[in-house]
Amino acid sequence: MTPRVRRITAVCVLGAALAACGGAGSAGSARPAPAEPSPVSASPPASRPPVLAPGPGGLTPVFEHGPRTLGRTVALTFDADMTADQGPRAAAGEHFDNPDLIGTLRALKVPATIFMTGRWADEYPTEARSLGHDPQFEVANHSYSHYAFTADCYGLPTVAAGRMRSDVERAYASLRRAGVPHPLPYFRFPGGCYDRRALRALSGLGVTAVQWDVVSGDAFATDAAAVTKQVLDGVKPGSVVVMHCTRSAAPTTERVVRAVVPQLRGRGYRFVKVSELIGEASGHR
Repeated sequence: MTPRVRRITAVCVLGAALAACGGAGSAGSARPAPAEPSPVSASPPASRPPVLAPGPGGLTPVFEHGPRTLGRTVALTFDADMTADQGPRAAAGEHFDNPDLIGTLRALKVPATIFMTGRWADEYPTEARSLGHDPQFEVANHSYSHYAFTADCYGLPTVAAGRMRSDVERAYASLRRAGVPHPLPYFRFPGGCYDRRALRALSGLGVTAVQWDVVSGDAFATDAAAVTKQVLDGVKPGSVVVMHCTRSAAPTTERVVRAVVPQLRGRGYRFVKVSELIGEASGHR
């Protein structure tokens, strides 16, 4: 897939949420991470999840959706967002987690992929470990700081090009430290914003950048019915839906999931993890 100079497809609602969640600050203020092995080594070789081949010049590959012709599959993905400087807000009682949503996914037996920031894992290690040990879920990387990897990404603070790789590596270190045994070699750019420089900075890490083709619109939404309609109208075979598992930023998501899941199942859709879609895509190119 050929990367564009700046990937902003249908992320306006997401961008507003992410800008509101993050305060101004510098990625350089984060504590240095301990040395960790390569992210790809997070999974044993025998069970290594599928990844896409690097792009031209070894650029990090980008995945948006699975094949449209291999049956009605759809992947629900949830971003566990927390920026590096939101500790005081969490200490004051703001909830960046959403246990009810995770409980609903478990009750409905819906597999899902969680893109988790390292800062979120630091704040909620028990929940991170629970997700990482539950075969119903897979946990992937959403950066450590949740700062943008491009300039002008909806007001998010930016990570300097020289710190992009270390920010991703630091997130993997936090996920493992929280008890996620095998974080996947998938990475989601904060705000969905990336360019060739960002893809080049992550080259060699062995990760596949995962975007989406359906924006749920759950960020700061108050009308669950409107979000439900947006998801149902957008889903196609092989779709990747982006949602959030942060109570303060996405208060309707649990209700949306309860509405969307039976309706999509009624249409013949099967819920899968992102890894299954990537496996299908890499095997049919």
